[in-house]
Amino acid sequence: MSFGATSRSLRGISVVVALLAVGAAGCSDAIDSAKDGAKKVARQRSVFSLSPGDCYNPNSKAETEEFAIEIVPCEEAHEGQVVGEFKIDDEGAYPGDDEVAVIADERCPVEAQKFAPDNWALPQGVDVFYYHPTKESWATGDRGVSCAYTKESGKLSGSLKSAPLKADQLAYLKGSNGVYDALWMNQPEADQIENDLPGYKKQAKAVAAALDAHLKGLRKIEQPETGKLRAKLEEAAGAWKKAASAGDTDAFYIAYDMAFTGIDPSKTVAARKELNLATTVPADEAEVWAG
Repeated sequence: MSFGATSRSLRGISVVVALLAVGAAGCSDAIDSAKDGAKKVARQRSVFSLSPGDCYNPNSKAETEEFAIEIVPCEEAHEGQVVGEFKIDDEGAYPGDDEVAVIADERCPVEAQKFAPDNWALPQGVDVFYYHPTKESWATGDRGVSCAYTKESGKLSGSLKSAPLKADQLAYLKGSNGVYDALWMNQPEADQIENDLPGYKKQAKAVAAALDAHLKGLRKIEQPETGKLRAKLEEAAGAWKKAASAGDTDAFYIAYDMAFTGIDPSKTVAARKELNLATTVPADEAEVWAG
């Protein structure tokens, strides 16, 4: 699977760790080092046998290939946690690293949301990562992709698995996540609307559809702040629909200004608080709407 180190037998690794420890320190320190090394070796698990919920430390920092990683209790500091898995449904020849990455980029965020639906509750700097088949492992029948959350810097503490959520919370998060997924997954490559009006109109259509689905879910939640948010989002949905049907760039800009500000995540804080969800806007999202 992608990312990591060359393959060596675990028995060989344990011997090397013990010998290095004894040769580098005094007797007491050597014993402690040997125990630490032995514990790390005992925790090694093949990347082909990872399970959702596993907390781990990779053996290699390089983005090459990884054959085994260290599984640790989630209460200990760790670099990542497996949040989901799936198999690529393809019995043909290896589709190539780029194509496999495209599949993982699309499906792993979905698995991550199942594991931790409220991304506002995640620690800052957490991102989706995955282990995927290589050309060599594909030839042996490997089709598995393991999706994980990792931090850009520092380590995680505790499991990122969400506590069981109520129906209203799940309904809200499903709709809200759908809106922002539609926005970012349909982002045109052109920075200027003038350079790709059809692309921006396509994005607006996708966001409008996601908002309609979100509003349908919100109508079932009988809470005052959620009701206020629903009214705001209905206005925003109308603006996105106008943007999607704009006849020219000027008309698009007029509708887009109201549409984009209408889904400012800071406007959802009161409803989130009412539903007992996380209320701190993620830094990257706050930065986008602040600009």
